[in-house]
Amino acid sequence: MTKVDMKKKNKESSLLNTAFEFFTTKGFSKTSITDIASKAGVGKGTFYLYFKDKYDIRNRLIARKSQQVLTKAADALLAHTEPMGFEDKFIFLIDNIINQLDENKSLLNFISKNLSWGVFKTALSTPLEQELSFRDAYMELLSQSEHEMREPELMLYMIVELVSATCFSAILYQEPCPLAALKPELYSAIRSIIRQFTVI
Repeated sequence: MTKVDMKKKNKESSLLNTAFEFFTTKGFSKTSITDIASKAGVGKGTFYLYFKDKYDIRNRLIARKSQQVLTKAADALLAHTEPMGFEDKFIFLIDNIINQLDENKSLLNFISKNLSWGVFKTALSTPLEQELSFRDAYMELLSQSEHEMREPELMLYMIVELVSATCFSAILYQEPCPLAALKPELYSAIRSIIRQFTVI
């Protein structure tokens, strides 16, 4: 990477980091492009060299932050040496992701308020730096399964929707129950979804 490329990447990262700080403290609607550019130390015109508008930087942030969480979970699974079947590996990934969001509630708040399946698919497919994307890791996991899975993307979509819908209130408000009480029921439901998509 040339010095010019490095400088561009640093400016983009600075804008993304600054926007995330504002969005999670001040709120998306109360944050202006001028706020972001000023704190990042660049002109407002420079902002538009990297992002179309405030919605574009928000969506890029959601994809980036989601990808970081997904990659960390995939790395943890790779480092895990105990033999596991497909269901257990999948639950391991989900548990790691939930724990990361439980430890970073501002990230959970930001992602859950703005996440759409389209943005999530972008996060799945976009590798961090030179690493594999989470989608690649997911497809590798499917290839190692004892059984064939039909409609793997639909299965993942249903599980993502279930996890995001049930965990938000449990993590932030302990409603309708604490996260520890929710997890066994959630993981049982995820196993049922996986079995529903398993080709026997």
